[in-house]
Amino acid sequence: MTPMIEKISAITFRVSNMQTSVQFYRDVLGMQLLYGGERASFSSLRANDSESAILNLERGDNVSRWGRLIFHVTDVDAVCTYLKERGFDPEIPRDASWGERYFHMLDPDGHELSFAQPLQ
Repeated sequence: MTPMIEKISAITFRVSNMQTSVQFYRDVLGMQLLYGGERASFSSLRANDSESAILNLERGDNVSRWGRLIFHVTDVDAVCTYLKERGFDPEIPRDASWGERYFHMLDPDGHELSFAQPLQ
């Protein structure tokens, strides 16, 4: 029997400042802190959907530009405005040929994030 991947359990980002990273993902993006916290060397967070993969943050040498983490949101334009109002510099949202409206931005450690919603 060929083994098959059933789901993605977690993604781990290396971060240089756990406090800044936890505050960004918990307080700005509204993710739920499951483990660790601002003073920990390892923290886990999850989106509101309990089926969502866990985002782990591991304190250490920063590794950026490895790829992209994509978040699905209900209103891409509203999320972009929200982030701009909090001093972040997201790209201008645009419609993609694959049927999503999306934008990219960097988190505090330079990891690329994408925020997307399906086009109707």
